[in-house]
Amino acid sequence: MSHVVPESGHTWRVGVAPGIFPTVAHGIALFRRPLDFLKSLPAHGDLVEVRLGPLRAWVVCHPELVHQVLMDARTFDKGGPLYDRLRTLLGDGIGTCGHQAHRRQRRLLQPGFRKARVADQTELMGEEVESVCREWRAGQEVDVSAAMLTLSARVIGRVLFSDSLDAATAAEVHSCLVTIVRGLFLRTVVPVEALFRVPTPANRRFRHASARLREIVDAAIAERRRGTASSDRDDLLEVLLSAARSDGEGAAITEQEVRSQVLTLIFAGAETTSLCLASAFDLLARHPEDERRLHGEVDTVLAEGRPPGRDELPRLVHTQRVITETLRHRPPGWLFTRVTTKETDLAGHRLPRGATVLYSPYLLHHDPASFPDPDRFLPDRWRPEQAVTVPPGAMIPFAAGTRNCIGETFAMAEATVAVAFIARHWRLRHLPGHVERLSPAASLGPRDLVMVCEPRTPRPMGTPPRAPSSAPRARVIPVVHDSRTAGGNGVHDA
Repeated sequence: MSHVVPESGHTWRVGVAPGIFPTVAHGIALFRRPLDFLKSLPAHGDLVEVRLGPLRAWVVCHPELVHQVLMDARTFDKGGPLYDRLRTLLGDGIGTCGHQAHRRQRRLLQPGFRKARVADQTELMGEEVESVCREWRAGQEVDVSAAMLTLSARVIGRVLFSDSLDAATAAEVHSCLVTIVRGLFLRTVVPVEALFRVPTPANRRFRHASARLREIVDAAIAERRRGTASSDRDDLLEVLLSAARSDGEGAAITEQEVRSQVLTLIFAGAETTSLCLASAFDLLARHPEDERRLHGEVDTVLAEGRPPGRDELPRLVHTQRVITETLRHRPPGWLFTRVTTKETDLAGHRLPRGATVLYSPYLLHHDPASFPDPDRFLPDRWRPEQAVTVPPGAMIPFAAGTRNCIGETFAMAEATVAVAFIARHWRLRHLPGHVERLSPAASLGPRDLVMVCEPRTPRPMGTPPRAPSSAPRARVIPVVHDSRTAGGNGVHDA
């Protein structure tokens, strides 16, 4: 292990993760015990060499170094096994494109994610969360993971296409995402291409899901182009198609770019938000005092029972702290890769051009030096007087620098609307004997979370009267039936 003292006075430690079979062992450990493996790395250094199959990679374990990587997107560009796979699936959209193309793409999409526009979209967010829990009944078992995926997919569907996809198509999109994100993680940690060319059932399912998702998006774009009133639509697809029709020099985008952006926004917009919401309700059920404080706040701010609008969102202070702490404790985007575009120094170690660099929000968010008692769920960490003590680069659920998530404001607003409205009307509790199971795929969060819903109001908004106590307890499963394998995407730092 080498030691380098930078100007800041911190002694960087550069080491190698131990492994019996260095060409494969780290990838296998990362696949089988990903969170434990990541937590073991800081003991070996601030910058640790690992082997993912034949690939030599470097894991950045210190927040200052991660901050350095994220703030220099020109040197540490989007790349590595994760983004190589994503580009094959999504093309070069805003979440996967290289540094040179990013500024143009971000400027194209930015108007759709400005704070004022997001504030205008809180109404549709509220409509969709009401719709998702309208069928809930007192005492029923609800597949919360599936319900939150349905919610986030409906919201992003309306933002992209003005109105949601029909139920059958939406269910197919969800099913495709489930298959794709599970396959992506395996292809990231064991990047041996020959393994995935073998026609196994899993490989065939992955290829079919990828192709089918592209077909659905192409059909939606083609239908909009055939429509006579497309120019009246105020949605992101119309923004993209308008750019494709533009005659301005350097402004027009290609048909392929339209598809890539739509795929990227579906992929990023559905999975990460749904996992954050499912995690929030899971964690609240384990921490009754924070749940009680949340209930007190939403009962006051949402006294009439309606979803929060633009005026109510700023008043939901504890709700937002709950969501922020959920993103710290269990960030949906938990592992990312970058590739050096030139020979460069990191922690005093010389990395060659083309070196793969990994960083993990989960690892950084559980560093006791940045977050005392890191495994505890403590929303009060985010009171102003405590939040200012968090080191730069230590809390990065939406990345940082020029590649921070374009949808950060949108995602926080959607999560706040959903958590506040559901908590105003329902208390979600675990089934007897529930055991937490976190098996990260391409992202992190509960994939088969089933909870019992208890009404907090005499008659929760949008629901029928309470079922008789003698009625058998039923289980509500939304459109998505296979959420247990849903993961995330790795494009949140767009």
